[in-house]
Amino acid sequence: MEGTALCQASQRDLDALSKASVIYIATVRKDGNQSKAAPVWFTFTPDGQIYIQTRPDRWKAKRVRRGSPMIGWIGSRTGPAFIAKAEITSDPLVVHRILDDFSHRYLMVRLGWHAPKQAMFDKGDVVAIKITPVHDLPEGFASQPGSPAPSLDAHAANSPG
Repeated sequence: MEGTALCQASQRDLDALSKASVIYIATVRKDGNQSKAAPVWFTFTPDGQIYIQTRPDRWKAKRVRRGSPMIGWIGSRTGPAFIAKAEITSDPLVVHRILDDFSHRYLMVRLGWHAPKQAMFDKGDVVAIKITPVHDLPEGFASQPGSPAPSLDAHAANSPG
């Protein structure tokens, strides 16, 4: 698959993902600025693909639909940060992983509260988002709603602004 080698989570992020219960995500607004970072439940694959679910009318879903990258912080608003490509997907393997893993990862789901169900995906009440990390952001990179978002290009993101 084209670009697969370049789009894999770093070992730093894989280690952090294995210990975290939430990630904080922000999208990029039409004006190029960051949105506010919001905590979300997630699951991930061994190569660092991150899967979340949300309602299709949420801003994060609307922005992803129009091609917005995603900025993520693992575990806390000050956790390891990354920039990623994001896409809404109906891939049954992604949906199955969300349904299966969320019930193992989150007590609230096991108790039946806030539990995503297959029927919710089937009816379009929720959508799955696949997040593919592109590169890490510098240590200490903070969420700054309304400020310019980092670039998906690692060289541009790391050069002085």
